[in-house]
Amino acid sequence: LLLLMRLQQRLAGETMYIRGKIFLFKNSLQYSVSAYSQLAKIGINHPKPSPFLGNMFFFKQGFWDGQLKLVKEYGRICGYYTGRQKTIVLADPEMIKQILVKNFNYFPNRMQLKLATKPLTDSILALRDDRWKHVRSVLTPAFSAAKMKEMAPLINQAADTLLENLRTFADAGEHMDVHKGFGYFTMDVVASVAFGTQVDSQKNPDDPFVKHAKLFFQISIFRPLIIISMMFPFIMMPVIRLLPNKRLEQINRFFMHVIGNIITQRDLQPPSKRRRDFLQLMLDARSSVQRVAVENFDIVNRADEAIQNQTLMGEPAARDKDAKKTLTDDEVVGQAFIVLLGGYETSSSALAFLVYSLARHPECQDKLLKEVDEFYETHEIPDYNSVQKLKYLDMVISETLRMYPPAFRFSRESAQDVVVNGQLFPAGVLVEVAVGYLHYDAEYWPEPEKFIPERFTKEAKEQRHPFVYLPFGAGPRSCIGMRLALLELKIAVVRIFQKYRFEVCPETQFPLQLISNTVLGPKDGIILKILSR
Repeated sequence: LLLLMRLQQRLAGETMYIRGKIFLFKNSLQYSVSAYSQLAKIGINHPKPSPFLGNMFFFKQGFWDGQLKLVKEYGRICGYYTGRQKTIVLADPEMIKQILVKNFNYFPNRMQLKLATKPLTDSILALRDDRWKHVRSVLTPAFSAAKMKEMAPLINQAADTLLENLRTFADAGEHMDVHKGFGYFTMDVVASVAFGTQVDSQKNPDDPFVKHAKLFFQISIFRPLIIISMMFPFIMMPVIRLLPNKRLEQINRFFMHVIGNIITQRDLQPPSKRRRDFLQLMLDARSSVQRVAVENFDIVNRADEAIQNQTLMGEPAARDKDAKKTLTDDEVVGQAFIVLLGGYETSSSALAFLVYSLARHPECQDKLLKEVDEFYETHEIPDYNSVQKLKYLDMVISETLRMYPPAFRFSRESAQDVVVNGQLFPAGVLVEVAVGYLHYDAEYWPEPEKFIPERFTKEAKEQRHPFVYLPFGAGPRSCIGMRLALLELKIAVVRIFQKYRFEVCPETQFPLQLISNTVLGPKDGIILKILSR
């Protein structure tokens, strides 16, 4: 009888345990699945989500192919779930214009970087609402055409080193991974322009700046933690933030120490002795009276004259002596960090894709070589003003960025419930612009798979909807570094093609395998043969 009673108690305990697990599972499942009806309720088509994970497996081959497939199957306004986060994807240029420009006040912020730490959290990429608006207003004059002219000597200096390194392969008659080679160049530019540091990252890979910068791009959070955090964001995000990440802390300390020392040093120098780089432009901006209103933030679509006229007029904010209105040293470090994030991988990939495209289309390369040769008949070295006159170069760069846009997707967050062109966008929803799909939309780009620089003649651009080509975004939150990025590309191309030309070789991959977990880049590098001219 005693044994029977113990057996009954044990069975009852196990039954309660099983019921408890079933209860927890059912509630967890309901917690997950309940979120997956929200897009359908507002008329947004999307792939069928899996419990907890949403549509994560839809993008298992990367977001580039996944984005193209998503829009083709579900329409120009569609959506998906990442864990419980709902995202509305736009490939309709008129709707995109409404979101990015006309209704910007309802979509002022990028996606919240919940796992970001300093100095990234102090950058304009992560800042939100009024603080972002203020920092952007202070920084915008620093990215004007007039200020970019001061960056040309620094880029040319890095290009000198690049040409020396390219000569090694040209003299040996060997093929090279141009993506890797151009990565050294863009690293040198970032170090010089944003961090006031002169390096040769190819010859000195153990330089502390180079080592810490490369370590930063190698950091990844344990993938299962990311997946679990998407499944249960309210529980896991605080937990992940508390987990120690010694490598990231070491990297952050290094860059903050480097810039902190430079700030101290330059504050002690007379203005005439200070190195003219982007870091100095930001330091000058701390006490500048120049401010720019939000309607003039759009560097992509607004002329310099609009910014110049307004800053000359002076904004009320310029006369505000409140300490909160200054650019803090932490924010200076944050913006330098953004130049590292946005100027290293994206620029090296863009330059490599450009050279690859010209190697595969020698008739286009010959046209560019002719323009470069004519340029050097009247110029000794490229600067900001002179490279703006190279029309075919501009078309080649534009077509490269159409076919291989590094930032092939970007998002905005809806600040509140709002209806745009008849479509409801709930508060908190992410709105993703499908740049990759737009750039290959046959309705606007006949034979989109072909490399045709003439798509970007003045006449052709005037006939096309402006929001089908968005390599730098659009609206007040567009890429503030567009001018710097284009200047770097133009100077590099002019300097390279003065001395060399490129050809495909048996090791050249076609079609290129792309990697697209974050920005778009070549999966296996880009192998080409380099020849002296």
